[in-house]
Amino acid sequence: MTKKILLSVFLLPAVMTFAQQYGGMWIPTELNEKEMKDLGMKISAKEIFNPQKASIKDAVVQFNGGCTAEIISPKGLLLTNHHCGYGQIQAHSTVQNDLLSNGFWAKNPEGELPNPGVTVDFIVDIKDVSNQILEGTDNLAEPELSKQIAKNIEIYKNSQKTEPYQSISVKSMYYGNKYYAYTIETYKDIRLVGAPPQSIGKFGSDTDNWVWPRHTGDFSMFRIYADKNNKPAEYSKDNVPYVPKHYLPVSIKDKNENDFTFVFGFPGRTTEYLPAIAVEKIMKEIDPARIAVRDVALKTLDEKMRTDDATRIKYASKYASVANYWKKWIGEVEGLKKSNAVEKKVMYEGSLVAKNHEIKSTLDQLNKLYNDQAPFALNNAYYSETIKNAETLALANLYYTYITAVEAGRMDEKGTIALKKKLTAFYKDYSAELDAKVTAKLLALYANKTAPQFLPAGFEKYKNEAQNIQSFEEISKNSIITGRSEVNGASLAQDIDKAFSNQDKLIKALKKDPVYQPFTSIRDTYMTKADPQFTSLQMKIDALQKTYMAQQMATDKDRKFFPDANSTLRVTYGKVKGSSPRDAVSYNYQTHLAGVMEKYVPGDYEFDVPKKLIDLYNKKDFGNYKDKTGDVPVGFTATNHTTGGNSGSPALDANGNLVGLNFDRQWEGTMSDINYDPRFSRNIMVDTKYILFIIDKYADSKWLIDEMKIVK
Repeated sequence: MTKKILLSVFLLPAVMTFAQQYGGMWIPTELNEKEMKDLGMKISAKEIFNPQKASIKDAVVQFNGGCTAEIISPKGLLLTNHHCGYGQIQAHSTVQNDLLSNGFWAKNPEGELPNPGVTVDFIVDIKDVSNQILEGTDNLAEPELSKQIAKNIEIYKNSQKTEPYQSISVKSMYYGNKYYAYTIETYKDIRLVGAPPQSIGKFGSDTDNWVWPRHTGDFSMFRIYADKNNKPAEYSKDNVPYVPKHYLPVSIKDKNENDFTFVFGFPGRTTEYLPAIAVEKIMKEIDPARIAVRDVALKTLDEKMRTDDATRIKYASKYASVANYWKKWIGEVEGLKKSNAVEKKVMYEGSLVAKNHEIKSTLDQLNKLYNDQAPFALNNAYYSETIKNAETLALANLYYTYITAVEAGRMDEKGTIALKKKLTAFYKDYSAELDAKVTAKLLALYANKTAPQFLPAGFEKYKNEAQNIQSFEEISKNSIITGRSEVNGASLAQDIDKAFSNQDKLIKALKKDPVYQPFTSIRDTYMTKADPQFTSLQMKIDALQKTYMAQQMATDKDRKFFPDANSTLRVTYGKVKGSSPRDAVSYNYQTHLAGVMEKYVPGDYEFDVPKKLIDLYNKKDFGNYKDKTGDVPVGFTATNHTTGGNSGSPALDANGNLVGLNFDRQWEGTMSDINYDPRFSRNIMVDTKYILFIIDKYADSKWLIDEMKIVK
């Protein structure tokens, strides 16, 4: 440990030379305009976010509650990642008309495809409402504290005048030390306009995920529709393209190393201010457990998806979702080790204690709480990942919730309709036969990895994976939960209304179901022996983390603090830059179409390339989209501090023009959710030149280019 700490001390001066020593995901009303301009920004902070007049924020939306998207034309044309629109592309795909494989390009507005349920959210205004929300809470502890804050939030919301299509969301920042109110406008008619085939939009697939150099055209296009008054409305053929207050000009200028960039979007979750003990537990225990579960599930799914097209289409979106964080966690563990994250945290804590001795007591308490929680936290990781990734158990969990609600008198007709809708969607993309194998393997993993005190009685029988696979296939065949056996004369997977026609009979059958019984044994044991202890200790940790956060901000006067990401609108900024993540390894900041051709493997599901793209490359038919090298740039990296939720975020230049589309991070820097290190932390973006090249030259959709304002 001593040697590692000394190494960290040695490295710190190099780190300190970076303006972005700690990264930053800044609330757009509180930008460090001076630092941004020192790094090269040419516009003002007011041009980025201004609630009184049109600004860049009016072109940035949260896409379907998760990703980010941006408006790039005066007709509401929306750009986001291919993987953000993947579920919608999949929903329009069939074996006969496989849009995932073939791509899709509307030839005119009439050909754009509706997507029921998909929404985009605009942030109209942001206000610091800490005084209102924290009023009367000074001397309160939990649970009274939460009750008073919830009451104050409702009072505040009710005091605000909003339109029917608007809502107010109040978000906690700095672990409850501050609160901000967001006024949101939601649009509900969002149509698919275009998407490249996954051989472009997902090029490199899982092998290249979180990896640089990257050659993925990760983009898709939608359009926002509104009523005749340009206001939000449910889908209607009478709706018209939305006219935005602002849309982003698209730049096709060459990029150079050290060019200023900023990313504007909705980062999901970071934990930059945890104590060293918490980072150590994540690195050594929690992440490895999560990785182990997903590793088993993914390998089992992959075996089937490679040999069966129907399964590939059915599981494509789910597989990508599971694989995404599996690989991220692997990189996170390696990055935390490589960046000496724990040792640096220990050093920082020492510097804080030297300035404010009260912090020592806070840290001592946090150390004890995390160590006390460790066995329960590990079981929580294995339990939650197993239930989530063994889909048959996830189904059993849905029915358990249903039965509990019925027996408690909480399940009304509206709730039953919502459940049936959810189950119908679940069964649509569920293979009972395939998941019987996944579940059998995960039960074996759970039995072997879980400490004996957290296992149900007799659970040792699940330790043999081969026996599980054989026995669970029989269990699956005889289960109404899997949809392979009937109740009320119907399969839940085929005719859910008929299967639900006699509720009493359904519930009795569910309780006797051979899948339901192993699920309830795991759940009941977890809920009795682990969850209460885990939750109780977490509440104490959270309360103390709030204190620790306040102490950090009060003590470290030289550091500019930003709140951890929580899916609210943020700005991060940096410079176009390559990296040297390992000894004798140096990465350029830019990749090109030549790299796509170098990786091309005919017939491979990850690295195949459409013939038309090959022809365009061979003919060097690049139009206006080549750079100074004579090739089409595909992707580039920069030092912007991003995370999940930033997928689809616009990358903008010093003048606020769109230069790229954020879609990933470099694997060596995925630990930036916990420990941003400017030496390794790089976000990865699709170059606008490649996006326009694909739209124009590959898709022959120049009508979309004509909508945009192109900056040359």
